[in-house]
Amino acid sequence: MTPHDTPDSHLPQLTGAQADRLRALVTDDLRARSGALPTVVGDTALSEGHRHPLTNLAQRCRVTPEDEWPAMVEEHFARLSRSSAGGESAEELLERTVLRLVPPGTVPAEAADGYTYLRGVAEGLNLALALDAPTSVRLLTDADVERAGADALWAAAERNLVREPVRHEEVRLDGHPVLYSVYGDSPFVSTKALILPELIAEATGRRMPMAGALVVVPTRHLLAFHPIVDGSAVDAVNDLATYAVKAHEDGPGSLSPRVYWWHDGRLTTLTVIDHETRTFSQQPPAGLLAVLRSMRALDRAGRLVTAARDTEVPRLSDATVALLDAAAVAPDRLPDAFASAVTLAHARAADDPRASLLESWDAWVIAALLGTALFAGTKEVTTLFEEREVTVPATGPGVRGDARAWLDAFYVSLVTRERARTQALCEVPLDALRGSGPDATPVDDHVLHFVDTLQSYWLHRPVDDVVAKLAAAMDASYPEKATLAPKDFVNHVEYQPIALFHRLLTQEHDKFSAALAQALEDHARYWGDSTAPRSRVALGPLALACLAYDMEFPVGTDHDRLPRYLLDRSRLEVIPGSLADG
Repeated sequence: MTPHDTPDSHLPQLTGAQADRLRALVTDDLRARSGALPTVVGDTALSEGHRHPLTNLAQRCRVTPEDEWPAMVEEHFARLSRSSAGGESAEELLERTVLRLVPPGTVPAEAADGYTYLRGVAEGLNLALALDAPTSVRLLTDADVERAGADALWAAAERNLVREPVRHEEVRLDGHPVLYSVYGDSPFVSTKALILPELIAEATGRRMPMAGALVVVPTRHLLAFHPIVDGSAVDAVNDLATYAVKAHEDGPGSLSPRVYWWHDGRLTTLTVIDHETRTFSQQPPAGLLAVLRSMRALDRAGRLVTAARDTEVPRLSDATVALLDAAAVAPDRLPDAFASAVTLAHARAADDPRASLLESWDAWVIAALLGTALFAGTKEVTTLFEEREVTVPATGPGVRGDARAWLDAFYVSLVTRERARTQALCEVPLDALRGSGPDATPVDDHVLHFVDTLQSYWLHRPVDDVVAKLAAAMDASYPEKATLAPKDFVNHVEYQPIALFHRLLTQEHDKFSAALAQALEDHARYWGDSTAPRSRVALGPLALACLAYDMEFPVGTDHDRLPRYLLDRSRLEVIPGSLADG
């Protein structure tokens, strides 16, 4: 390769020959202005005590015909010469100062003593105060800040940032998560990452999720973000990383190639940069990694309305049979087989909302068999399913699912009235459901507390113990404590069985009925007009309603999303391989 096609080591946007030409143009322009020969080396020009980074110029040159470079260089330094030299009044500073994110090194080391007010925001980002003058933008000095008053100036700069105009659009590409792009002519666009909750509300019409958002600020004119509401955030990390690196390289006004997590009012970097090899990798912090794994697991089970899709019954049926066959030789496929069977049981309610057909019952039976096989030792069971003979493999004692899958298995056992299976599930050690190791699926504490409550109740532990465990489950479900799953999912879906169990435990019939009505209302509110399988049946409320019905609570049997023939036992058939027989 020659200098004509090899990227310059200091200005990689240009070839070596192009970079040398740019340096020559800069040298000539600065010498003409000052009469003194400047020092132009690498990516920096030094003239009359001023340091001029050349990266932005190089980025602009890359997309500009070379015959236009001389005029562009002249205009660039002419604009700098017209920039504010300081001395503005306090009133003018308060009126025009705006918060601005800048990369480390913006202020040269020899001048750092005059900019001690700069704040570190996150790795690769510092926060400065910038005067937005008519023809230029300059960073304020300590003397400027002292003249206007630090507290008043920081507050004014934030107010001015909020007023900066931006444009935004939703970016949807097939097979990729939704990203939101924010851009504009203002050099303060990227700094709006500091007020991301307000920006998300403006761009999406929704509040910042409790899990926060992923955000990149590649240049001063651009930012992009992805609110963390479901498992698509896992893929958004890579999409944002790719976008950030390219936009940062292209410029102009490069800021940071990193991906950040906005959470609890602060930015945390995910990106690790190997400066020797110029390579990037994404390493989410432990807190974010737990959120991403939890969200991905919720998505895979079809629990979240933001990601759940309609699924045709024939396709689900075929998938469940295929997963059953796979699990016969590979027990690690059991979790997927169980999830598919539970989804199929829900999906059947689209055409059979009362569960009056044998096909619906068969789906619940397969779910019951697989749910037990997932968590307890069982014998091999062969049965007819969808007019096909299928086999649920024998399993030894061991846990292959997470705590939410255990709850599904428990609920299914209550719906099918397989009390021996309920007993076997309740004998599964709670510690085994907590999960450990890098591949474990983390869950919020209220899930584990509720599992503990149900197990203690079913195993006839002292009532005081059950009440204490229930109180812990209720307390842990508050939004500020449940941090891994989306707030609306916890409030409208996961909390409702806890509230129902409370009324069942206290034997308050009227309050149980009221809680059941509220649970179904919240289920409908969460799912809205979605036709995803889990929207069809409120599984937790159905299970608790079945238990209450069997305890002779006056439970009405005519409810949407509670299949009547399951609730009133009209559809009950003998389940093959009943544990009660062994």
